[in-house]
Amino acid sequence: MQVEPYLFFEGRCEEALEFYRRAIGAEVTALLRFKESPDPDMCQPGLEDKVMHATVRIGNTTIMVSDGMSSGNLAFQGFSLALSLTDKAEAERLFTALSDGGQVQMPLAETFWSPLFGMVADRFGVSWMILVIP
Repeated sequence: MQVEPYLFFEGRCEEALEFYRRAIGAEVTALLRFKESPDPDMCQPGLEDKVMHATVRIGNTTIMVSDGMSSGNLAFQGFSLALSLTDKAEAERLFTALSDGGQVQMPLAETFWSPLFGMVADRFGVSWMILVIP
């Protein structure tokens, strides 16, 4: 069994995919637009080019993403995606990249559980924890 997060970007999925590609090396492994759905009732007018479903690889993990109903109301709450790394310099690079346009919740610092740990909400409101595993 696997648990894979599914994030709904409410109309900003394409922008999010490009941001994560540049910021953390995410790789889109599959993408289906609403206009490509075999069920024409799935495509509401104006959403034809929006992302119905995509899978993305970040390191060894797959996440799924969509534009959802494209309401424009992003509301990522109650969870964080954690990036576990072994290299401090890489942790700093990824933290800085995810912070661009976002909000640092806890700056990178040494903690009792990690040589380097920090938290940031990216420009889409997705919460990330960056930690170095000793």
